[in-house]
Amino acid sequence: MYPKDYLYSEEHEWLSVEGDVATLGITEFAQKELGEVVFVDMPEVGQSFGAGDEIGSVESVKAVAEVYTPVAGEILEINDALEDAPELVNDDPHDDGWFVKLRIANPDELEDLMNAEQYQEFLEGKS
Repeated sequence: MYPKDYLYSEEHEWLSVEGDVATLGITEFAQKELGEVVFVDMPEVGQSFGAGDEIGSVESVKAVAEVYTPVAGEILEINDALEDAPELVNDDPHDDGWFVKLRIANPDELEDLMNAEQYQEFLEGKS
């Protein structure tokens, strides 16, 4: 269920890393907890954030949830498709439903994240 080459945070964000660029989204678990996503608020290209900073939010019919970046970096790109089709977060959270791409400021911060197996164990410990 969770892509093996991604990294995961305890706040249920995922990162797909290629060189010094990370694509960020929320996990299958997070989108299920939220329910039907109706709006995604994202940062602007060029903004910089520290690890753990709120970069946006996801609004569903049930709740509003903040989205955090698990690593520091500068926003390089946002997923414009979510503006017109926020349901992509529900339909394909680990691929088409990505939120932002950011240049990683400190690669050492990646070591604080979980691999897919560790994330699955983390989720099992929550139930």
